[in-house]
Amino acid sequence: MLHKAKTLGKYKLHSLDGEMGRVNDFYFDDERWTVRYLVADTGNWLRGRLVLISPYALVAAIKDEGHIAVHLTKNQIEESPSISSDKPVSRQFEEDYHEHYGWSSYWGGPFAWGAYPYPYPAPAAAIRKVERSAGDRENEWDPHLRSVRKVTGYHVQASDGEIGHVDDFVIDDFTWAIRYLIVDTRNWWPGKKVLVSPLWIERVSWSEARVFVNLTREAVRQAPEYTGDSVLNREYETSLHGHYGREGYWISEEQEKDKAASDS
Repeated sequence: MLHKAKTLGKYKLHSLDGEMGRVNDFYFDDERWTVRYLVADTGNWLRGRLVLISPYALVAAIKDEGHIAVHLTKNQIEESPSISSDKPVSRQFEEDYHEHYGWSSYWGGPFAWGAYPYPYPAPAAAIRKVERSAGDRENEWDPHLRSVRKVTGYHVQASDGEIGHVDDFVIDDFTWAIRYLIVDTRNWWPGKKVLVSPLWIERVSWSEARVFVNLTREAVRQAPEYTGDSVLNREYETSLHGHYGREGYWISEEQEKDKAASDS
C-alpha cells in the first residue's frame, strides 16, 4: 500500500509488547531510493537516544488504526546498537546492527534488499553465498543515507527550468521503496501538485538542495494532477506513467520477484 511520509509521521509504533513511540523520520539510500530505517521517537522510554528500525522488522502500516506494527520486543530494541543523532549512519554501524538481529544485509545482493526485492528477514547465514558473490562491489559500496525530512523542501528542476519543490514522499509499505516525490508547483502555477518517480531523476545536488529530473516543464504541466491519497491507485499510476511514456515500476519488480523465486 502507498502512504505519504507525512501521514506515516503521525503514526504510533507498536512493538510486540506494547506501544514504543512514534515515527520521527525515515532514512533512505540515494542509490535505490528505498527506506532503510525508520527513525523512532521513543519519548521518555529511551530518553536522548535515536532508535532506528529496519523495514525487516516492520510488519505493515495500519492506516485505519494509525500505527505501524513492529515485529520486535522493547527489550530487543533497547539492546540494539545505539547511534548518535549528530552523526551519519556508518557502514560499521549497519553491519553491527544487522548482525545484532541476525538479518542479511540489504547491500549484499542484486536486488533492492540484497537477495530479495523486498525486505524478507532471512538469516544472514542463509544468504552468505550471495554476499560472497558480491565480492569487491560490497566492499566498495558506501552508504548514502538521506533524511526524508531534510530532503523535503528541495527545489525540483526540469530539463528546461524549475517546476517547484519537494513537498512530501510516497512510500510503499511492502518493499519500502520511495515510489514518488510529491512536487508542489505553486510557485510556477498555483495550486497544483504532481508526482515524480525517482526513476525519472537525472541527479541530485545535495549541496544545492536541488533535484534534477529528465522531464520538460510542459510535460509536467500536462501531467495528471495529484489531489490526495484517494488517487493513489494502479489506474492513476498507469495513467501517470503512460503520460510520460515510461514503464511502470511494478512490471520490472514482478520480473525481479520471479527471478528471486527461481534462484531460491
